[in-house]
Amino acid sequence: MTQETILHTIYRAIDEFNTLLPTSQHLAKSPHTPLFGGSQAHLDSMGLVNFIILVEQYAEDTFGRAISLADERAMAQRHNPFETTGALADYIARILDEETA
Repeated sequence: MTQETILHTIYRAIDEFNTLLPTSQHLAKSPHTPLFGGSQAHLDSMGLVNFIILVEQYAEDTFGRAISLADERAMAQRHNPFETTGALADYIARILDEETA
């Protein structure tokens, strides 16, 4: 899968997630959008859980297989895979690459 396809999948989740938020709190569709864990993060822990569920659903629709993003493997990563949308896309790409290898 290309990085562009993965980002598009995340952006679809952002579109749906933004419908639940006030306009002033909308997530931007950019690889640099801070999600969780940094000083600029837009999501608290409950928001992250809800967002990850949406991303997993859209990823299954897009890639034709279920992936699990919030597990002990994610927490063991050296760099936070939920810090930005770009970091999340990179993490999803690694998961998909490992599953096809």
